[in-house]
Amino acid sequence: MANHDGLINDVDLRSHENNLAHRTREIDRKRLIVRRGQPFSITLQCSKTLPSKHHLELVLHLGNRDEVLIKVQKERGAGDKWWFNQQRVQDEMLLTLHSPADAIIGQYRLAVLMMSPDGHILEKTDKIKFHLLFNPWCKDDVVYLPDESLLQEYVMNEDGVIYMGTWDYIKSNPWNYGQFEDYVMDICFEVLDNSKDALKNSKMDVEQRYDPVYVSRVITAMMNSNGDRGVLTGRWDNSYSGGVPPYKWTGSVPILQQWSKAGATAVKYGQCWVFAAVACTVMRCLGIPTRLITNFSSAHDVDGNLSIDILLNERLEPLADRRKKDSSWNFHCWVESWMKRDDLPKGYDGWQVLDPTPQELSDGEFCCGPCPVTAIKEGNLGVKYDAPFVFAEVNADIIHWIVQQDGQWKKISVNQSGVGRNISTKSVYGDYRYDVTLHYKYPEGSKEEREVYEKAGRKVTELTNGSAEPGELKLSIKHAKPVFGTDFDVIVEVKNEGSRDAHAKLTMLVMAVSYHSLYHGEYLRQTISVTVPAHKAHKEVLRLHYDDYARCVSEHHPMRVKAFLEAPGESEPIMTIANIPLSMPELLVHVPGKAFVRDQVTAYVSFTNPLPVALKGGVFTVEGAGLLRATEVHADGDISPGQKVSVEFVFSPMRTGVRKLLVDFDCDRLKDVKGVTTVVVHKRYHAVE
Repeated sequence: MANHDGLINDVDLRSHENNLAHRTREIDRKRLIVRRGQPFSITLQCSKTLPSKHHLELVLHLGNRDEVLIKVQKERGAGDKWWFNQQRVQDEMLLTLHSPADAIIGQYRLAVLMMSPDGHILEKTDKIKFHLLFNPWCKDDVVYLPDESLLQEYVMNEDGVIYMGTWDYIKSNPWNYGQFEDYVMDICFEVLDNSKDALKNSKMDVEQRYDPVYVSRVITAMMNSNGDRGVLTGRWDNSYSGGVPPYKWTGSVPILQQWSKAGATAVKYGQCWVFAAVACTVMRCLGIPTRLITNFSSAHDVDGNLSIDILLNERLEPLADRRKKDSSWNFHCWVESWMKRDDLPKGYDGWQVLDPTPQELSDGEFCCGPCPVTAIKEGNLGVKYDAPFVFAEVNADIIHWIVQQDGQWKKISVNQSGVGRNISTKSVYGDYRYDVTLHYKYPEGSKEEREVYEKAGRKVTELTNGSAEPGELKLSIKHAKPVFGTDFDVIVEVKNEGSRDAHAKLTMLVMAVSYHSLYHGEYLRQTISVTVPAHKAHKEVLRLHYDDYARCVSEHHPMRVKAFLEAPGESEPIMTIANIPLSMPELLVHVPGKAFVRDQVTAYVSFTNPLPVALKGGVFTVEGAGLLRATEVHADGDISPGQKVSVEFVFSPMRTGVRKLLVDFDCDRLKDVKGVTTVVVHKRYHAVE
């Protein structure tokens, strides 16, 4: 940035010390990246002493076409203005710039003007560029979070854990957020620049980027490609030709890189956890504290009546109805971001729900939030944004109906406590699950819960399901935690608590479903007559064989068992449902020895085929923030039943610190097999970083 013809010869952005002080050194060590509300200094190299009465003026330009111009004041004024002070040291001029805590985030171009006493520009240096981010360490920033351990997790941590499965069998899935990987920050601003608002009115869009509410809504909308140039295309029908299956992704960086490289063309494909994980990457990179949340037994209430109506035909098979598109998902992921908002009641600041999965329109966009978590807990559904929809996700009733041949609906079960269970996020203190259910709702059956339901307009229905249905017969389903590839038993039990023998017709149905309850076909059906003596129980054992269920299970391997009991004397039929996830084998990942930055390291991955059939087309995908970019390693030939296959690969860590190496394995019969190991990367003291 040298200029040998004028008074100012060169400009030193002091990126090393500024980035270190602003906690952006992980993003880049050469470019200047700072956080708002915190001063930073640059140095001007001067050829000679400035003439008397000459002075400096600083002007900031913002936007791709310099749509916004900000003149920097020479002395401290109001807190919402940029200002600078200067100090002459020999042939250098030290300029310290102070940004307001609500400054616009983005890339700035700084022009330094040498002015004559009569106001003429004698010299201009305008090639100075820097990026400004949100500052959760600044007390005056609305994203300020006063806990360093939380900041280290929700802003600085590039590794995460996503919880999946079912409420009673929770699986952890490692994820590489990679928010500080090379040029990820640039792609994050590219995401903002490609939003509908930015393309329609760039100046107005840039001027709104001081507000995390505005920025977070734009990011949420841009994670999906419904109606805009968003990052990901969603797909839930188990057909992923022409793209990458959602379960194969292990990190956000390849997705963002692919979207950017393709000219803001959507990447195929994503589902809820992928949308949420990429959103978490973008938010953390820009400086907004963010964490990924999993809501187990999550409701999607289309019509806003706080009731999820599940329609079945008389064979207990799901029945499509154009009028009712309600659904219940085994789990659903969104993010929470931390911010203060002037438009909220007192006490509603803090964690805000943002859901980037395209479900319903919010002010004309497929986004959801930010919605205060406290508003959901208190049933205050009048606050912005989308509080009724989020409230239903964790509180709706699930009602099952049988649609009879004459078109009449017959209610067979109501579950008022099955939605919003074991709401989970990664702990700040390690790779452990932290339950945040009580952040969203009061304890089941409490006085406070009833008051919230009354405020929100949810009715309490007398009929319930499962083990609490009225009458003398009780129906339950029991099962172990089966491993995919094995045969296993499911036990259906009918218990008679009455004083007389009971005669009933029992229908048992096993089907394959996706995590969002999309029907993938029937595997087994049995209908029998049972007699249960008084005060006794009758058990039916269903033996499920791999050779049979492997043909219809979906990518996340849940199976759904329904038991339906009709008995004379019972006022209503009895139905109970169990979702049975099938656990996957794990990859063993090992990195021996001590790892040093930029030195070659060898990693070993091993896997044993648990299936009774050979596996074909095995591919290991490895990646890790600060370790290596996503790389594929192919297994040689077929993998026979019980065979152990091992692969090794060499990489050179790019950054020091505690890192996670993530591995995914996919083949023709097994998907979404994961492995992870921790790699501590040390600095070579004789090397210059």
